[in-house]
Amino acid sequence: MIQSNISSKTSSAKKGKSLPSGLIIRTVKFIWTTMWQIMMSNLAPLSKSGEYIRPATQFHHIIGIVSENSYPPAAGRYNLYVGLGCPWAHRTLVVRSLKGLEDTISVTIVSPSRDEGIWVMSQESEGCRTLPELYNLAQSGYQGRCTVPVLWDKQTKKIVNNESAEIIVILNSQFNEFATNPSLDLYPEELKEQIDTWNETIYHAVNNGVYRCGFAQTQSAYEKACEELFTALDEIDTALATNRYLCGEQLTLADVRLFTTLFRFDVVYYGLFKCNRRRIQDYTNLGAYLRDLYQLPGVADTCDLESVKRDYYGNLFPLNPGGIIPSGPDITNLWQPDERGHGELETRGWGEKE
Repeated sequence: MIQSNISSKTSSAKKGKSLPSGLIIRTVKFIWTTMWQIMMSNLAPLSKSGEYIRPATQFHHIIGIVSENSYPPAAGRYNLYVGLGCPWAHRTLVVRSLKGLEDTISVTIVSPSRDEGIWVMSQESEGCRTLPELYNLAQSGYQGRCTVPVLWDKQTKKIVNNESAEIIVILNSQFNEFATNPSLDLYPEELKEQIDTWNETIYHAVNNGVYRCGFAQTQSAYEKACEELFTALDEIDTALATNRYLCGEQLTLADVRLFTTLFRFDVVYYGLFKCNRRRIQDYTNLGAYLRDLYQLPGVADTCDLESVKRDYYGNLFPLNPGGIIPSGPDITNLWQPDERGHGELETRGWGEKE
């Protein structure tokens, strides 16, 4: 009798520790996959083949010579709305810092809300608590995507531009009379063709390429994006074997556009976005190039590792349902010498305001 009871208890214990039945596993998998596809379709629009398609931005005004589609340069008139985890917004902070425009263009920080799925202000701005409210203030009834960065005109209460690639061109050239580094030209006329060529490659294969890997919804779409990403990184690594920067010895907007993706690569894209063939720090030239850029005056101050981890791991629910944020990595290695034989910054135009 005692032996029978022991056997019964042992059997029950084993049952309690067993895995769910095949039916339960298949049912849960079907439900989760269906919900994942619904959430991903809202988070990341896709093509018929499952490839991520980045929606276009909608505000493309300029600052410069006054015309119907432009705003005049002025100190204190414009504000940048940025998310510290966002690589596209990060570009604008890097150029703002390199040009010395901190006293000319103010900044408002926004953070993604995990529950609301929108950007929320760190503090109320223009009477708005969220970025959608700001977009609606600028254009009543606005129905499009509310993204960062936003270059905002405080005087007219309008969005000047929300395309990062255009905003950094504006910051590079249109506020020189107020900048502390006015002669630093990150988009010089003689290099524009070369810069644009690099930008085209980098945007498709690297900047957007990591998202095409992470947001792919079919194996074939992922493998295509991953192959293009690492082919481009190999090409860049080779080019940097003989050049300090992408276009030679001069820092340009092409470097800025690449930097913000490289900074996030080993921290986020390598694991969360499945870009795990190789880390940036494992590349002979790319790893040193990243350290070189990170150590340029003012650049490290624009890099917020904790915000990057929180915004990606904590808010991209379809990719990380548990919301657990990793404790690492340690990025103090970015302060190590770049080992490429470069001393102080040699970029033309770097210096005090004339």
